[in-house]
Parts: sequence; C-alpha cells; structure tokens
Amino acid sequence: MSAAWVAGTVRARALARRCPGTTGAREVAACPTLDAALRRLATTPYVRYARATITLPEAQRAVAATLLWHLRVLAGWLPPNGTRLLVPLAAGFEVANVATRLSAADRPGVEPPQPYRLGALETVWRRLERSGSSAELRAALAASPWGDPGGDTPRAVLTGMRMAAVRRTAVAVPQARDWAVARAALLVARELFVHGRSLPEPARRDAARLLGTRALAAGSYREFRDRVPTAARRLLADVTAPDGLWRAEGRWWLTLRDEGTAMLHESRYGPRAVVGAVAVLSVDAWRVRAALESAARGGRPGEAFDALV
Repeated sequence: MSAAWVAGTVRARALARRCPGTTGAREVAACPTLDAALRRLATTPYVRYARATITLPEAQRAVAATLLWHLRVLAGWLPPNGTRLLVPLAAGFEVANVATRLSAADRPGVEPPQPYRLGALETVWRRLERSGSSAELRAALAASPWGDPGGDTPRAVLTGMRMAAVRRTAVAVPQARDWAVARAALLVARELFVHGRSLPEPARRDAARLLGTRALAAGSYREFRDRVPTAARRLLADVTAPDGLWRAEGRWWLTLRDEGTAMLHESRYGPRAVVGAVAVLSVDAWRVRAALESAARGGRPGEAFDALV
C-alpha cells in the first residue's frame, strides 16, 4: 500500500469523525426555527458555507457544498487512481449543476445559485457550462464519459445523466456496485411506475446492464420488484406499491450508512476505507439537509426524517 493511500485513508477517517452524526442531526431537527438550526450548524464543519445563508434552500445547498469540499480535500490526499475513484462518486454535483442551468432557462430574471465547483472531481462541467443551447449541451455530454442522454429536453438530459452516474459508479467503483444497482432500481421504479414514463433509450440500456432485461420488461411494479438483482430486491422487499418508494429511499441511505461505516473502520488502508468514508460523509450531509427542513417546519421531525436516522 502506497504512502498516499495510507495518508488518504487517515484523512478520510478524520473527516468522517467530524460529522455531526445521528445525535447532531437530531439536535438540528429539533430546533424550533431555521435560525436556531443554523446557529447549531455553526458548531459543525458545515459552517464553512452555511454562515452566510438565510433561506432553507441556501442552507441545504451549503451543506451539499461542504460535502463536495470534503471530497475535494480527500482527493488531494489520494494518489491519482484514488482521485479517479472519487470522480463518479461526486457525479451528482455535476448533475445538479446541469439541473440548475436547465431550470434557470425557465425562470428569467431569477438569479440561479453559483454552480458547484468540482475541481479535480469534475467530469466535463466546464465544457457543459460553455454550451450555448440544449443541442450543444447534448453534444457535449455525448462526447464525454456521460454519453448521449438520448434527447435534449430537460427530462431526457437529467434522466440520462442520473442513470449514467450509477452506471459509471458500478463500473469504476466496485466497492459501491451494490449501492449503484439499488439506486438504479429506485430511479427506474420512479420513472416507470410513479411518473408512468418510458426511459430514454440510453438510460434504458444503462438500466438493463445493471438490473437485467427481464426487470426492464416487467409489466407491473410487483413484477419489476421480483426481477431486480438481490441488492435492489432487499431494498424493495416490503414496498408493495410505488407510492411507498420513499421508504426504500430511506433504506438505501441507511444501507449506505451501515455498510460505509463498516468499510471505513476496517483495519486496512486503501480504496475500500476511502469509499466507506465517502458513504458516511454523504449520508451525514443528506441527514443534516433533512434536519434543516424539519427545523424550518418548527422542529417537528417527520417519518421521512426518522427513516434517515
């Protein structure tokens, strides 16, 4: 094991130890106002971006920006192959940048938030940012590791990118393959059985690689649930109808937390511990974002929040 992997693993564990964790998230969630929650957040690593926030969306975005900063710090400690391992794990930030750009086109006069800056974790964001039209955006994606989304409408672009993100993770990060498969099942189930929409062809191909062609050919949600691979079937086991998929979403995050924690605390240094740290950091950020929403509602955590802790 190289010195860079040892140093990166030590840094990963240090970053994870600083997370507010379940206790901290519950304290934030129980705050009677968003202002009170932000004061509590000021005692955590999330203060780096949260100190200047006022609204709930700004605060939640600040939490996400802190997570990205931590991933960039971690990448700086890793050898080049370690940084490459983190790129697909940070792909959601590039998807979020594209989503913000596409939504801004429908809201003239509204100032969009600044895009997330990914640094070494970028795939092709700067090229996407420079594209002047939806057709140019699609062309830039098609010429990149994202691949052609199959259309230039906002739905086609974002569905294609989200499915490509799980495909890229499954291929490049073997330690996270089961998480990617389960995430793909959630994405497909929502598109097919909640929204009643067919997948763009590239997204369908990616989904078939991860879930199998039999699952994609299912005529009902129950058939789909019974045909997906084991990692996804465990997630959907007691979700009998599509309107219960939010419970499977919460279980996905709990699985990420438990398996990530176990990977992080193994005695070995290297990729497995680092991927575990990314999982722990990601779950913590997601949980704190949910806690902030609870505080904004008056400090009344709901069932969805409880599913995350």
